[in-house]
Amino acid sequence: MAKIRALVLTGYGLNCDHETAHSFNLAGALGIRVHINELINGSVSLDDFQIMAFVGGFSWGDDHGAGVIQAARMKSGMGEKILEFVEKGNLVMGICNGFQTLVNMGLLPGFKTEKSSGKSQKRCVALTYNDCGNFRDDWVTLQTNPISKCVFTKGMDKIELPIRHGEGKFYTAPSIIKHLLENNQVAIRYAMPDGAPANGNFPHNPNGSVDDIAGICDSTGRIFGLMPHPEAFNHWTNHPDWTRIKEKLKREGKRPDKGITAGIRIFKNGVDYCLAS
Repeated sequence: MAKIRALVLTGYGLNCDHETAHSFNLAGALGIRVHINELINGSVSLDDFQIMAFVGGFSWGDDHGAGVIQAARMKSGMGEKILEFVEKGNLVMGICNGFQTLVNMGLLPGFKTEKSSGKSQKRCVALTYNDCGNFRDDWVTLQTNPISKCVFTKGMDKIELPIRHGEGKFYTAPSIIKHLLENNQVAIRYAMPDGAPANGNFPHNPNGSVDDIAGICDSTGRIFGLMPHPEAFNHWTNHPDWTRIKEKLKREGKRPDKGITAGIRIFKNGVDYCLAS
């Protein structure tokens, strides 16, 4: 059986492409790093892939705001092709800077304009400066939404993932939040260690995101964006407490679970969806 092919964007300050491609490989796909210019000039075709990943980093140095220039470059260079890619049933994910890019492109949350032709989409949410006033590099607890439409979080519950961002605060109008909740487009939220809502409490909600929102999907569940980095939890020893957990289990006569991590599970959900489609 041919492997699912996942396109992983690289170039212009993006720096999580190797880990993201590796994570897709661990999830059973073929992760292929492709420079943005190769995609826009047509030397690499989006038609050859089933998943497209906008990765973390600092695209164009976040010079005009996180993900702003990359969004403009991608939307002007191949916006229609990306919409067609999604309409064919393929998947798009955006991690950290990639999430910021998808939001700036209007692909998330993907609400149509009133005068839409069926393809036009507008920007209606923002990922802005952390309330704490500084860059956060930490691990957070996340609670998934069991009834979310999101393909990537199916069957998952409470998980832990790393974050590293300075502009991660999810912010939008109350009416948009209401729409997201009613349509089950909020996929994951920041939570307390026991899985209870963070209720905006720092550092469990590390950036002040409204309603503790850490990740959302579009109305189909096939476009997903999140601020935490699943690709950075690709091996059980990535967890900051792995030595403590290993010792605790050893004293209980147990061994650590060396299966796929919560991070890889997110990628595998996407791969499995494509295989079943």
